Amino acid sequence: MSRTQIRLSLLILAILASLIVAVALNLEQVAAFLSGTPDPLSLPPVTTHPEASGDPFPPTWTPSPTTAATREPPEGKPTEGPTPTDALMGVFNFPDNVNPLTGLEVSDPSILNRRPVMIKVSNYPRYGRPHAGLSYADIVFDYYIGYGYNRFLAVFYGEDSPMVGPIRSGRLVDAQLVKLYNGILVYGNADPQVDVVLVNNLGVRAMAAKDTTCPPVCGDDTHSVAGVFADSAGITRYANDNGIPNKKPDLRGMLFDPQVPKGDTGGTFLAVQFGIENRAEWRYDPSTSTYLRWIENGVDNGVFDMIPLVDRVNNEQLSFANIIILSGMYTTYAPTLHDFAVIDNRVGQTALFFRDGVMTFGTWKTSHENRPIQFFDSNGFAYALKPGNTWIVLGSPESTMVETRPGEWVYKFDIPFPTPTFTPDVTATPSP
Repeated sequence: MSRTQIRLSLLILAILASLIVAVALNLEQVAAFLSGTPDPLSLPPVTTHPEASGDPFPPTWTPSPTTAATREPPEGKPTEGPTPTDALMGVFNFPDNVNPLTGLEVSDPSILNRRPVMIKVSNYPRYGRPHAGLSYADIVFDYYIGYGYNRFLAVFYGEDSPMVGPIRSGRLVDAQLVKLYNGILVYGNADPQVDVVLVNNLGVRAMAAKDTTCPPVCGDDTHSVAGVFADSAGITRYANDNGIPNKKPDLRGMLFDPQVPKGDTGGTFLAVQFGIENRAEWRYDPSTSTYLRWIENGVDNGVFDMIPLVDRVNNEQLSFANIIILSGMYTTYAPTLHDFAVIDNRVGQTALFFRDGVMTFGTWKTSHENRPIQFFDSNGFAYALKPGNTWIVLGSPESTMVETRPGEWVYKFDIPFPTPTFTPDVTATPSP
């Protein structure tokens, strides 16, 4: 047999081996999650080093000497979470003891035999701070609610907190987010036209404070200083005791990998500003490879007084492994009535990922109304988050992203202000 024939035979054998592996990995399932390359999308406007161009939103703190983006775990610090191979396969078949929303093992796998508990948490007025329970959440969604204010939706699945809050009213986007994560929504009542949307979409899984008991939801007034707080594990028990569907859902779709990605640029600092008096900062801590959250305690002549944001449950500063900004369409019906298009984002919209001190440009999609949001890099490949908790900001194409110093970014939120007529969705059918 000639050398050419031998090479051809080896090539044929390699192709056959690849086909066998592909079948073993179930290509149909892979395609369902990693379907296609996103269409090219314009990224948020970016200005480099705005101190030279009179940027009106400079950082208000003095940074320590610049630390290079971490490429490996600090010396002596073990890599946590599953191995890269386990993480990759986890998208399609997470082990029973791995939380699909964090990529981390849980000490008691039985905690995952339920729906995620998703609780609305107030950020304004400031008298409700410090918040309770956010450091125990797998995911926190952070979005605009009008007049320069924002609100949180905290997702509890792999861990619980005995106190979460202060709880405030539901918003239109909650119906979509809770559907995506197959959760149970706990909220402090809602505007009647919003309440219709929540109940029509979620059915008995929309739990307003006024319709529950204490425990698990306790407090007198969602607008008072004391406020209303919930026990996330108690919500699970309440659902089981009251016939609320609480079967473990299929939450595959996210990818986790402890290995630090190359990234597109440095990302050691991120400020998110929803309004002239509303600013949060994420400062990367190399010692823990996480981002620590700071919050404004007031503003004087445009200068913010930033303090560490602690969790009143454990008195520790909030620390998150991943920070994500999603760009999407806000619809403004009134100054405090907005919606954000989450479901049916099949083509993909832009996203900014911060992990391990680096920032990566990418996109996000929703493949199904009952599956978690999926993340991709700028080449269309699934983007791997750091195993751990994730903070997700719902941003907009009109917002701006400014690099004030190398690796330090300020995101200034903005949306247009049309006022279309709002008609509550009374045709929605609650998901099972």
